Amino acid sequence: MPQDNMPTMRSKRLGNELKRLRVERGFRVQDIADKLQCGQPKISQIENGKRGIRPLDLTVLMEFYAIDDAGYIASIRRLAKDIHKVDWWSSQGPLLYDELRDYLTLEADSELVREYNPAVIPGLLQTEATMRQIFSAGSPPEKVGPLVETRMKRKELLEAHLDFRLRTIIDVTTLHRISGTPEQVREQLEHLLEMGKLSSVNLQILPLDASLPAAQYVPFMLLSLRGEPSIDVAWLEHLTGGTLLEQRSDVQEYGQVWDELTAAALSPSASQKYIRDLIKDSG
Repeated sequence: MPQDNMPTMRSKRLGNELKRLRVERGFRVQDIADKLQCGQPKISQIENGKRGIRPLDLTVLMEFYAIDDAGYIASIRRLAKDIHKVDWWSSQGPLLYDELRDYLTLEADSELVREYNPAVIPGLLQTEATMRQIFSAGSPPEKVGPLVETRMKRKELLEAHLDFRLRTIIDVTTLHRISGTPEQVREQLEHLLEMGKLSSVNLQILPLDASLPAAQYVPFMLLSLRGEPSIDVAWLEHLTGGTLLEQRSDVQEYGQVWDELTAAALSPSASQKYIRDLIKDSG
């Protein structure tokens, strides 16, 4: 990948990890530059995600940092290699904004995604009609088609990747606010039932009488990235894009919120029954 196409989400993750290793061991940027026999700007660019790192230099760094965990080293090597990976969404050009590209990369690199959204059906569980309703309300007409195609392509993760799992908590009010014709609403509810049967999907409904703290929870995703060890990050969506949280304290806080939501939500089987009853009541 040309250096002018960086930083990418993967190169930023690699750079952050290499910087963490250096800082924890008390080394300066100049110390690493001397070890790799290069200038400080190169090390800064690597740590800022603006360029990759040669396999030989990575080997030297792992030895210099006294890293002997074979699984961890393999994960770092894989990440360094994947910087140059061309993903299927790369051909979408300027129709996809940078934050969406970042999220697509995180999702594709994850083994588990935990998602909570109090107002919208999770993207991976939406029908095409629901997608069009949502995108048409907030996007220029020329972007609706590419955005729908991108989301439909993402759904392949649930069936094509045996090592990918989705756990989601849907607020019950969301099921009563699905946009579209009665036929489209029914189609979306039936689709949720079918998706909930997949071994890769765990779906829970948060009822109205759920016992939760007074705090208003915002939409968020917790992503467990593949590797040894697996790394958890949090992703927050808002009106103008998305924000990645990597600090352990932030991620742990959202992990605690997820545990509270899971405990308060209906079980997967009870959630399936709720959706079936809702379809039956709607005629």
